[in-house]
Amino acid sequence: MLKQVQRFGGAMFTPVMLFAFAGMVVGLTILFKNPDIFGNLATPDHMWYKIFQVVEEGGWTVFRQMPLLFAVGLPIGLAKKAHARACLETLVSYLTFNYFLNAILTIWGGRFGVDMTQEIGGISGLTDIAGIKTLDTSIVGAIAISAIIIGIHNRYFDTKLPDFLGIFQGSSFVVIIAFFAMIPCALVTAFVWPVIQNLIASMQGFLVSSQLLGVWLYTFLERILIPTGLHHFIYGPFIFGPAVVEGGIAKYWAEHLPEFAASTEPLKNLFPQGGFALHGNSKIFGVPGIAAAIYVTAKPEKKKMVLGLLVSATLTAIVAGITEPLEFTFIFIAPALFAVHAVLAATMATIMYAFGVVGNMGGGLIEIMTQNWIPLFKNHSGTVFAQIIIGLIFTVIYFFVFRFLILKFNIATPGREEEENAEVKLYSKADYKAKKGDLNTKDAFMDQAMIFLDALGGKENIQEVNNCATRLRISVNDETVVKPDAAFREGGAHGVVRNGKAFQIVVGLSVPQVRERFEELIKE
Repeated sequence: MLKQVQRFGGAMFTPVMLFAFAGMVVGLTILFKNPDIFGNLATPDHMWYKIFQVVEEGGWTVFRQMPLLFAVGLPIGLAKKAHARACLETLVSYLTFNYFLNAILTIWGGRFGVDMTQEIGGISGLTDIAGIKTLDTSIVGAIAISAIIIGIHNRYFDTKLPDFLGIFQGSSFVVIIAFFAMIPCALVTAFVWPVIQNLIASMQGFLVSSQLLGVWLYTFLERILIPTGLHHFIYGPFIFGPAVVEGGIAKYWAEHLPEFAASTEPLKNLFPQGGFALHGNSKIFGVPGIAAAIYVTAKPEKKKMVLGLLVSATLTAIVAGITEPLEFTFIFIAPALFAVHAVLAATMATIMYAFGVVGNMGGGLIEIMTQNWIPLFKNHSGTVFAQIIIGLIFTVIYFFVFRFLILKFNIATPGREEEENAEVKLYSKADYKAKKGDLNTKDAFMDQAMIFLDALGGKENIQEVNNCATRLRISVNDETVVKPDAAFREGGAHGVVRNGKAFQIVVGLSVPQVRERFEELIKE
């Protein structure tokens, strides 16, 4: 069961990866249209303003079509075959579901407590999905419908029909089954979702009123669940769903950023819900402290090698907000260290929130600067400086806490391994290539895939392949033939998570390309 939930969480990250760039585009175009900064250039009649108005509209794509993106994005990670066709099937079926829902509520909306004559948005509970006026089920409805279609696809896509019905095989057969399945789905949604919307409204009020405790608990759970892959289910409803604000924090913050930037009222008063999106601060301020502690506690003769590993991982965390390569270097050596990291991250976010820091800060430095610091600096510089000062203080706290724990409990973080293991870690890639003699050095991703496949026991041992943002997730038939972690490091893996027959290879941001090559190899 946990394995399926992890796959589901990993698949959710496919559309999530699109939001960082879109948020940067929106944030920068709002900045370029600010007359306080660009003067007459930023007046609506000026060509400068009009150009960036056009660019901004393109940036809104993923925010305005968020449910559609989640519906279509999930099959990429969850479909067991013909992923592209599964995406098309899901798109058609999800639109069909919303057309059914629109028709049901247009005819019998009063019976379900829904007034379809109201304008979309606000308290109406209605939205627009690809031109269809329908109930605003947010990403929750999109994910649920997508999961149903993927299940139908996985089971019936390869169904062989009689020759005279051959035109209805494959995607057509899946869409036909889904067509009839969407009718009861729409009916159940019409009954249930208005009630859920009322519950969500109550939960929003409770979470916002909980303030410091709520921010601490949210941030702690978002960090502590990373090893399980379940953290997607924590931040998803907050950042992209309706947990604390309609449409999710990411969308709401981007939509209201111009008025927040123009106002001199404290940000915390303008948008208290923004305290539930401060988890990116641990990536910018916490990770450098952890890296410094690992470096200074390494053995003198290994510090140069450790520094080379830490610099790239730390920069990736700070700039891009991807922390897994570094976190996974110690999480399974000493899980208690990761628990400490989660506590410190939650405490830092809570203190920042207490000092008035809010926003959409789930990513790295580029994302936080473009969507928060730069647009807000003119009227909220005090809050920006408070955030940076608190963050740097926590960098120091992270360093001393991790240094103390590593030395106190003699934790074997990188550079502190026992001497007999050093040779395994320094296994030569040139030796490996000489041994294999069949690597395609013109395609680095293929090289990695071949090394990982060999380390996993060959294609006959592969049962299932999936990935999340940075990890290649593999299920094998026989875990006893899988090689030690050193073999995976030859392919550039930052670490390996082992859980019975389930393996997670921490690849980094190139994991989609590696997975594609990996699947090519096992199909040969």
